This record gives sequence, C-alpha cells and structure tokens, in this order.
Amino acid sequence: MEQSTSEKILDIAQSRIIAGGYNGFSYADISDAIGIRKASIHHHFPTKAELVSALVGRYTGQVKSGLGGVLEQIPQPAAQLDAYVGHWQKCIADASLPFCMCAMLASEIQMLPPDVASLVRGHFEYLARWLETVFDAGARHNVFRLNASPEAHAQIFMASVHGAMLSARALDKPELFAAVIGPQVAALKA
Repeated sequence: MEQSTSEKILDIAQSRIIAGGYNGFSYADISDAIGIRKASIHHHFPTKAELVSALVGRYTGQVKSGLGGVLEQIPQPAAQLDAYVGHWQKCIADASLPFCMCAMLASEIQMLPPDVASLVRGHFEYLARWLETVFDAGARHNVFRLNASPEAHAQIFMASVHGAMLSARALDKPELFAAVIGPQVAALKA
C-alpha cells in the first residue's frame, strides 16, 4: 500500500527531528525531500507545532502498541525488559531509529510550543509507568533485585537508556549502548 502524503511528511519530519531537533527542519526541507509544495504541507499541517504534535502522537501510539504487545506476548518481566533493551540495541546498531525522537524533543522542552511539550511529557510518563509495571512484577516474582521503589527504578532506567543512546550517538559507537545498559540489566536480575 502506498504511503499517504501526510505519512510521508511525518516520516521526513521524524528523521529530521532525530537528526537535529525541533528547529532542525523547516517546511522547505520537507518540500524538497518529498517533492511537494510547502503549501501542500500547510494543507495537512497548518503549523509546525501541529505537525510535530501529530508526529509525537503517532510515535507515542507506536510505542504504546509495541510495549503493550511486549506485555501481552512475553509473560516474564526479565524477558520484557530484555525485549525493550533489545529493540533499542537493534535500532541503534542498524541505524533504523538511532535515537528516541521524544528524547531529542525533551532536550529542548523549554523551547517547544506548550502543546508539543505536553505530548512529550506524556510520552515519558507512559514509558515510566510501563517500566514501573515491569520492575514491580519482577520484584514481586523475585526476578529483579530492587534497592529502591519500582517507580524510582523506572526513572533511573529510563534515564540510563536515553543516556546510553546519547553516548553511542556522540561517540559514533553503536555498541556503546549495550556496553552501558547490559551491566545495569544484569545487576537488576536476581
């Protein structure tokens, strides 16, 4: 099935945000990339804030679907965490998604339009709750050794994953992601 113009616009915007943040692209960049007039982009997304809001909504929806599937298909908390880490390890290694788009946007949260900032925060709140659920189940089943609350571990782990992404990107060493996160996962497992 051929991709709609809206989806093409969102795809280009996502790749540009991952590469350079909210201010790292313009409608002219998208126009050049997919060969349509800027007016056509404005028809689909009248403002950049509306475009990025739609993009964050789509991205968060994909994350929710993926992580929901992990919980449904993988009953063991340790394997759920491995699946989450494995997803990012693969995406970073093959450069299919070398950085979390919402992490990039979060780095500039104070400069984002309020609606976009709110959606980015919502993304992180969802991810933290998902990780908290995994850590809580793991602690209850004695497969994770937690030295703080599941909520605290969720925040620590989320920050570690995004920090490892940043280090891998900054040093152009995709393998650094696994080198940073692997020992943390191993230390959590009882």
